[in-house]
Amino acid sequence: MVSLNEIESFKNNWSLRELNRQYDTALFTRLTLSKDKNEILQLSIKGQTLEKPQDAIKDPYILEFIGLPDNSNYSENELEQKLIDKLEHFLLELGNGFTFVARQNRISFDDKHFRVDLVFYNRILKCFVLIDLKIGELKHQDIGQMQMYVNYYDRQIKLEDENKTIGIILCQNKSEAVVEFTLPENNQQIFASKYLTVLPSKETLIQLINNKDK
Repeated sequence: MVSLNEIESFKNNWSLRELNRQYDTALFTRLTLSKDKNEILQLSIKGQTLEKPQDAIKDPYILEFIGLPDNSNYSENELEQKLIDKLEHFLLELGNGFTFVARQNRISFDDKHFRVDLVFYNRILKCFVLIDLKIGELKHQDIGQMQMYVNYYDRQIKLEDENKTIGIILCQNKSEAVVEFTLPENNQQIFASKYLTVLPSKETLIQLINNKDK
């Protein structure tokens, strides 16, 4: 039976090195964590398809290619620079259809200035994807800030024929309750995902799956 990694390798023209990396980082397991049970079979048969914002989200993202050790003392700026230095690898980790637009993209209103860490565009979903990097525990203020960025892009940047902007907050740790109660019940635009700078152990992946099923 053809595996998900083989399907994605054919669709995305992965090199042997990238195919091995996705196998090592348990691509199927990580995609499964972000999907409902009834979608897992289709995922195994067809590979990753992007039809709605949730389809583009992984949790966690595995960023071992940037070379930062686990639990090291680094800043958000250093993390961002490492991702930019390894942009090709980061695009592959994000998934299908992503193209890079900008870093530290400034938005201004009422004499106030803000900067979005990373801006991408997804050609399949036809929308902007904003990424904010957070070191440590995710706070509700971080989610509110991303909501502001998404609203600005929807009202000022996106074209009429484009879909609503997606915001992804990449953080080291998060409380699912904080995310749930900060965002509206019908949220389709803002997502918080953990990132790991080292390959997860088998035990870590099992724990992630068990936590999702609770």
